[in-house]
Amino acid sequence: MADAASSHVSKPDGATGVLVLADGTVLWGRGFGAVGQAVGEVCFNTAMTGYQEVMTDPSYAAQIVTFTFPHIGNVGVNDEDLESHVDGAVGCVVREDVTVPSNFRSQGTFGDWLASKGKIGLSGIDTRALTRRIRMAGAPNAVLAHDPDGRFDIPALIKRALEWPGLEGMDLAKLVTRSAGEEWEGGAWTLGKGYARSPRDARPHVVAIDYGAKDMIFRNLVKAGARVSIVAATTSLSDVLAMKPDGVFLSNGPGDPAATGEYAVPVIKGLLDADMPIFGICLGHQMLGIAAGAATTKMNQGHRGANHPVKRLEDGVVEITSMNHGFAVDNTSLPDTVEETHISLFDGSNCGISVKGKKAFGVQYHPEASPGPMDSFYLFERFVEMLK
Repeated sequence: MADAASSHVSKPDGATGVLVLADGTVLWGRGFGAVGQAVGEVCFNTAMTGYQEVMTDPSYAAQIVTFTFPHIGNVGVNDEDLESHVDGAVGCVVREDVTVPSNFRSQGTFGDWLASKGKIGLSGIDTRALTRRIRMAGAPNAVLAHDPDGRFDIPALIKRALEWPGLEGMDLAKLVTRSAGEEWEGGAWTLGKGYARSPRDARPHVVAIDYGAKDMIFRNLVKAGARVSIVAATTSLSDVLAMKPDGVFLSNGPGDPAATGEYAVPVIKGLLDADMPIFGICLGHQMLGIAAGAATTKMNQGHRGANHPVKRLEDGVVEITSMNHGFAVDNTSLPDTVEETHISLFDGSNCGISVKGKKAFGVQYHPEASPGPMDSFYLFERFVEMLK
């Protein structure tokens, strides 16, 4: 219905939804899901599957996801593919109207599910043009709105998009973390049987700090042979150590790592001083980098999708990975005590580090996938083996 170069505000017939960028660009479409407004940063995701996992990934908090794959919603939704029960993306933008689902696992439609979660959808958008705009000019702040009657105050929406401060400097981990500790019980998934239970035997004990974690990460730690306890993002160093972990996991999450790092990095530094084995993913990787003396930076459009090539520097192997991040460790800022272990083959940005003299490493990408390839599961096995 609209392309990403459109800046007119006259509403076409049948438009029940709109995406208004902070620069005044107005993209008309057809709203679905929840009715209302949502403000956030517009990003794009290149995965062809896993839209339900994407929409429930807490790392997408305060973001509007543009799906580059045109047929979103075609396999419906189900209760097993949720990555969390906290807020993820505030809404999504898609090319084609959502059709009646066709999949034997479907328990409902994507639109109804979005409405139940309070998330807004917008179809009929030229997502290819919008993606090119984001790649060229960076991820914009915007307001996504849906009104079945097609009534929109465009100047007010532009004003709201302009006044939203953006993700840089924003700590979102406190909004999506668990408020209390939890003994994780889920294991690997099997068709027809669901998720297995985590064995409670004498396995290596991992304390996972939840900055906005995907549940599949914990399931993969269990699959690799660990017993997992989860604590909130603001848990103190003394409380973590009191749980007598064999190792500590630093989870993914949304927002600016420098902002979350104001309370998280001192804890991570204390864990490094205690020679605690550490494994960090995404936001956890970035804050491990800060704790080890590096800096982080905001990316132009970020990396999001299930098809990102990453080179492992120790042997030159290329892993096809799943990614979701708008910040990165600045590999020009790495001190001599930190080794770069992985780089993106798209732009050369940092995708992995290890701290010399410590059992501490992190990766920028998501080895648990969901959606995405399973090339990097070995990292969970490598971490758990370190704990034995």
